[in-house]
Amino acid sequence: MTLARTWSVGLVGVHGAMVEVEVDMAAGMPGVVLVGLPDTVVRQSVDRVRAAVANAGASWPLRRVTIGLSPASMPKQGSGFDLALAAGVLAAADAVPAAEVADLVLLGELGLDGTVRAVRGVLPAVLAARRAGHRRVVVPVGNADEAALVDGVLVLPVGSLQDLLAHLTGRVRLQPHVPGPRPDPPPGPDLGDVVGQAVGRRAVEVAAAGGHHLFLAGPPGAGKTMLAERLPGLLPPLDEPAALEVTAIHSVAGTLPAEAPLVTRPPFEAPHHSATMAALVGGGSGQIRPGALCRAHRGVLFLDESPEFPRAVLDTLRQPLERGSVTISRASGSATFPCRAQLVLAANPCPCASAAGDTACTCSAHERRRYQARLSGPLLDRIDLRVDLPPVTRAAWLDGVDLPEPSAVVAARVAEARAAAAERLRGSGLTLNGQVPGRLLRERWVVPRSASRLAERALERGVLSVRGFDRVLRVAWTMSDLAGLAVPGAEQVAEALGMRLQRAAA
Repeated sequence: MTLARTWSVGLVGVHGAMVEVEVDMAAGMPGVVLVGLPDTVVRQSVDRVRAAVANAGASWPLRRVTIGLSPASMPKQGSGFDLALAAGVLAAADAVPAAEVADLVLLGELGLDGTVRAVRGVLPAVLAARRAGHRRVVVPVGNADEAALVDGVLVLPVGSLQDLLAHLTGRVRLQPHVPGPRPDPPPGPDLGDVVGQAVGRRAVEVAAAGGHHLFLAGPPGAGKTMLAERLPGLLPPLDEPAALEVTAIHSVAGTLPAEAPLVTRPPFEAPHHSATMAALVGGGSGQIRPGALCRAHRGVLFLDESPEFPRAVLDTLRQPLERGSVTISRASGSATFPCRAQLVLAANPCPCASAAGDTACTCSAHERRRYQARLSGPLLDRIDLRVDLPPVTRAAWLDGVDLPEPSAVVAARVAEARAAAAERLRGSGLTLNGQVPGRLLRERWVVPRSASRLAERALERGVLSVRGFDRVLRVAWTMSDLAGLAVPGAEQVAEALGMRLQRAAA
């Protein structure tokens, strides 16, 4: 046998693409030619595979070896092709039966001693294999639980190249992976820990119920970070399609915990203010990988000390927040990532950031304006809720009598409000009030003029933009869902307008 074929999977964004690995043996000077747009990591895999084959007790063929990765026009990146390359070469050299590898999908990186190491992106790779009709997939032991999330595929975990050779030659067959019980994720921070911030707690509840973006401003110690960290605990658990989608993103990014292969809770991402544009949105010089915004898909992206982020970096969020996806293009290709996340911004009111608030501020009016202007108007215009948090008083902190509601109680109200919104939006392709475009708010879900007069006057005075007016109505609908009302009233519109204009007034 001088020609053998097997299969592996490449990644394009968060989706897998089948790659056929063809190996041809020919007479001539011994050497290896690798074709099919391999990157540096894939080209170096030839040396890794040669050493692994020798240390696994097999012989590398002393012939001219040509390895083709098809489709040839798709760039191949990463170390996940090692196992398929080794199996293809050994099949072409008649060391293993070619029929055994012809319809097998192999994923994994090889160490020089023949061990098979875990790789990124196994979940989207196995999903792609199932779509292509393949039913047997060999994966590293460390990725077995992740691969087993895909129904209808026989997952064969392998720990070393020696084990794979024993399986292919029929000596010792690999056993299909049987996943154990999935551990429950640890509980997150509880909203009951937040004391003395009724307005902030209300804003977080409204944001969770409607999927609205949120801006929290206040002095240090006011509870901005605490409130943001507790927002994911108010969101409902991810259903199975959403969980697989989020898990695939984290698998490609390499942030999937080994002990929890399936992400079932909304993710929470909080990048440092020194994060670059590629780290926040996605990119990279080699393989295009998802950034913090994409990893927060169906969860929360929290930007603490948001004025400290470069303004150009923050402004790149504007389009993805509107579309719910981001496309990153490079000379070698492009990748599209989903990024329908809730954005939470937090900021101090001024550079001095006195914990006592404005009474102890030493900044001039010009310094305050310049500091607040680091957040562009177009970005803030896309934020539905803008809340000023006052300093927590001694009485609220030490003398509070009523215990604040825990996350479980608030999450139950959020779930009821989301169910009411989903019922109203049925048939529109939308599920949350924060996703409803302004045209539909004015045509299908109209707020009575008697209730929206206050917002209309703000629009006439120029305090609100047209986009801002639509966002006030969105929030009013969410507040009416939380209150169990069929239509927002003047009270809901006034509260929504107040949460929209607090920063503008400041």
